[in-house]
Amino acid sequence: MDDYAHILTERDDATVTITMNRPARRNSLSHDHLAELLAAFRAAGESDATGIVLAGAGPVFSAGHDFGDVAARDLTGVRELLQLCTELMDTIQSVPQVVLAKVHGLATAAGCQLVGACDLAVAAESAGFTLPGGKGGWFCHTPAVPVARNIGRKRLMEMALTGDVIDAATALDWGLVNRVAADDALDEAVGDLLARATRGSRTSKGLGKQTLYAQLGRPEQDAYAIALEVMAAASQLPAAREGMAAFLEKRHPAWPD
Repeated sequence: MDDYAHILTERDDATVTITMNRPARRNSLSHDHLAELLAAFRAAGESDATGIVLAGAGPVFSAGHDFGDVAARDLTGVRELLQLCTELMDTIQSVPQVVLAKVHGLATAAGCQLVGACDLAVAAESAGFTLPGGKGGWFCHTPAVPVARNIGRKRLMEMALTGDVIDAATALDWGLVNRVAADDALDEAVGDLLARATRGSRTSKGLGKQTLYAQLGRPEQDAYAIALEVMAAASQLPAAREGMAAFLEKRHPAWPD
């Protein structure tokens, strides 16, 4: 689709696949790589696609931040790099499309953060997930943010403090991924889950995703206040009207979007 130096983008029907393509650097996230990912997600978000798959080329999904880039920066430069990374994570969750991480090999530190930020994740049996800062010199402060919201406090503490790799089966048990597939069946598992997650009205799905993120983590009454107003307003949208009419008339809906 677009000409990037560090990523590949491909459109297949209603799905955009964004592939991190720095295999020689284990898809580590330099400033330029992060900037290209952000641009690609923004472009896909503005398109009429219904799903986005994030993948990695080469032997691993992503090794996290590029230490060659980080080590060359002063405090201001590292803060800017982390702000760019945070903007990417926020964009993944704010685009209306369903975003699915297709994980093979290791997802390390900010690579694991990417998995946690995506709406859905499917892992190959050979995949591994780690926040290695706990056994090193630079703790995984920002990567822990979305991971915590997937797996809970005690499991986060174990990952973050030990720095050990958890395998795909453990990631599934802990809630970091939705599915685990045999390595040679990863594409099929990704396609199956994404197809089911993108059914229905595109507008309704996008609004639903954004509202879910808005209410997650809030006190229950605050969450209800947000969800109630959005759901009431959404009842007047063409897709909602069509869905209800189709149900009442016992026919298949013809979605307007």
